[in-house]
Amino acid sequence: MNTTVKMILAIIVGLVVGGLVNGGLIALSPMFIPAPEGVDVNDVESIKANIHLYEAKQFIFPFLAHALGTLVGAFTAAKIAGVNQNRIGLIIAAVFSLGGIGMVMMVPNAPIWFSVLDLVVAYFPMGFLGAKLASR
Repeated sequence: MNTTVKMILAIIVGLVVGGLVNGGLIALSPMFIPAPEGVDVNDVESIKANIHLYEAKQFIFPFLAHALGTLVGAFTAAKIAGVNQNRIGLIIAAVFSLGGIGMVMMVPNAPIWFSVLDLVVAYFPMGFLGAKLASR
């Protein structure tokens, strides 16, 4: 198979797998750490209106979802591609970080510590780590 085609397919598969991990963790989060009373976690407007009720513990699963989704997506894509693994991992991280930036913009009143932690740690470091793990 052509290397370019293989890399493009690897990126698509990595984004899908990473997105499934991200979404799965977000879906499971209320089973472990419930949202504050009256918050619909599937409605951005409800989150925005009630973000002041969130405690630090309610930010654990969103962070894990972003970090592990990026890590698994980058690992999967880099493993499939087999070449240019660091570049592939960083592409996955860049796409997921755009989603993180979008979330920060959609919920602008989220605590700044969470937004910074999420944007700085959950994407590019995890994309790089995923690619490194795949290259072993």
